[in-house]
Amino acid sequence: MRVAKRIKNLGTGIFSEMEAHKKAVEARGVKVINLGVGSPDRPPAPHIIAALHRAVDEPTNYRYPLAGLPRLHQAVAAWYRRRFGVELDPQSEVLVLMGSQDGLAHLALAYLEEGDLALVPDPGYPIYAGSILLAGGEIYPLPLLAENGFLPDLEAIPEDVARRARLLWINYPNNPVAASADRSFFARVVEFARHYDILVCHDAAYSELAYDGFKPPSFLEVPGAKEVGIEFHSLSKTYNMAGCRIGFAVGNREVLAVLAQLKSNIDYGVFRVVQEAAIAALEGPQDCVEEMARTYMKRRDVLVEGLAGCGWHVPKPRASMFVWAPLPPGYTSSRQFALELLHRAGVLVIPGVAFGARGEGYVRIALVQEVEVLEEAVERIRRSFAF
Repeated sequence: MRVAKRIKNLGTGIFSEMEAHKKAVEARGVKVINLGVGSPDRPPAPHIIAALHRAVDEPTNYRYPLAGLPRLHQAVAAWYRRRFGVELDPQSEVLVLMGSQDGLAHLALAYLEEGDLALVPDPGYPIYAGSILLAGGEIYPLPLLAENGFLPDLEAIPEDVARRARLLWINYPNNPVAASADRSFFARVVEFARHYDILVCHDAAYSELAYDGFKPPSFLEVPGAKEVGIEFHSLSKTYNMAGCRIGFAVGNREVLAVLAQLKSNIDYGVFRVVQEAAIAALEGPQDCVEEMARTYMKRRDVLVEGLAGCGWHVPKPRASMFVWAPLPPGYTSSRQFALELLHRAGVLVIPGVAFGARGEGYVRIALVQEVEVLEEAVERIRRSFAF
């Protein structure tokens, strides 16, 4: 049977290749330390699990949910007010999603015609480019370079490109490059989007995994941001609820209404049991979030300082659950280095080129193992390489 071109254009090659090599290494009897996929390794806090238990026993929760529970919309709005000082109308400026990727994947279908242009970070989380390709749009890559603090240079975008563009994707704290942005950058984005009539889509999934006293701002904190864009959040990373598949989008009410209309033709909403857990997470004690951030910071320090002791010097990120590591001296291919790391040390990381051409020269390391496992990973690297 003939497969549609839109499927053939979706890239999973390097991820599939790394998984195949992982199985080959494990077949030799090596226990691979997997620092590849950014999936939280700890469970949700007890009060969240307790809310799940209670909701499972409620018979009415097994009907089609169709939309987000009003109490969840209110919980999101209250959380935004407490965390960012941003006021949201719970009814019109909040949309519940099956994880933030649900919205990230579908928004382009609502706003792009065949051949329309979108501005996409390079390197970037793969669903940004994937959603554009599925919608039949064209991608204009925005280089994220170390010399610019891994922020896109909006002034370097050609005038004709900016006037054609319909969507702009941004993501801070960032995956994969683990960079952060401040309000002045978001203000420039708002000004740029307003001038060229571009819809801004900000992925803020890692805003609560921040270190050293840093508090990442919301894009919506900037005056005028609601006029030009929306922001996506996920409970996956903040509350260790990745398997629950729940997130939300907030901001421009017209954009959210269009996305809701599209989704009403695709799914029947998020399981109410999961929505009850999300309410408990957002309204309950937040010490679990603070504890998780401290845990990731400790993991970051152990890994980065340990690698420095091996002669591999890697910057410490201020936020996210990743380390964006320049290749050690003597290496130029991220794919080749990642394969050597896996086969020689039994440590799996993701080649930077998997996230775009500008990712070459780096590997992404996920902080998804306990400290003692990261110490073991560092020791394996120390024994296997001489940087």
